[in-house]
Amino acid sequence: MAVLLLWMIVPLVMTVWFSFQRYNLLDPSADAFAGIDNYVFLVTDPDFWVSLTNTLILLASVLAITVGLGTLLAVLFDQDFPGRGIARVLAISPFFVMPTVAALIWKNLMMHPIYGVFGAIARAFGLEPVDWFAEYPMASVIAIVSWEWLPFALLILLTAVQSLDHEQREAARMDGAGVFAQFFFITLPHLSRAISVVIMIETIFLLTVFAEIFVTTSGGPGNATTNLAFLIYARALLQFDVGGASAGGVVAILLANIVAFFLVRSIARRLEV
Repeated sequence: MAVLLLWMIVPLVMTVWFSFQRYNLLDPSADAFAGIDNYVFLVTDPDFWVSLTNTLILLASVLAITVGLGTLLAVLFDQDFPGRGIARVLAISPFFVMPTVAALIWKNLMMHPIYGVFGAIARAFGLEPVDWFAEYPMASVIAIVSWEWLPFALLILLTAVQSLDHEQREAARMDGAGVFAQFFFITLPHLSRAISVVIMIETIFLLTVFAEIFVTTSGGPGNATTNLAFLIYARALLQFDVGGASAGGVVAILLANIVAFFLVRSIARRLEV
């Protein structure tokens, strides 16, 4: 417990302390107490609100894609078909690829307008290749992060689908319930708890997406893909403003804890039912 407290409390206290300091890495000797100036500058900076909006867009989009497709794939992979075991392994394997490697794969092997697979397919049909990270930067980042987290959602939801009583579905089928009726009135309600768990865990991690943005777009073009995590990095290590970056870190911590609080309460209510 002592080790865990030191592991968590010391960085947190240092972040809060520096958020009230005027501390710049280019001139560490010129530090001074700034009060709430760092917070005032942060909330009045247009880049902060853009980064917060981008964070929420990225979060909502990835959750919608991973939960939606994860549910459909879980139902599909629960069916018996030749090669199901191999298909499950292939579907889950992207989750074990490191974020930096995944971003490099998508940037250079898939979405590159000259050397990428998508560009080759476009040229094969006589179309002009798309420079994805220049024309659709946020959509490109969302696609990469969704590809990484879809296997996680699939794994959790597939486990939940397999725990569903097959006799219940068989009874519904004998009573005349079609495929869609079985899905919406039996399978989907059964998956509600598992979906809540997926949303909670993914939300906590998606609020801190960084590597995919750093490797592919570096927050650009402009600030089109700058989320809160990348904004904090840019303030600390590109602009050398440790005080402003620490203020952003405190805001990020508060945001993550608020979201986690409501998600945990929601899941607790579902477990009590």
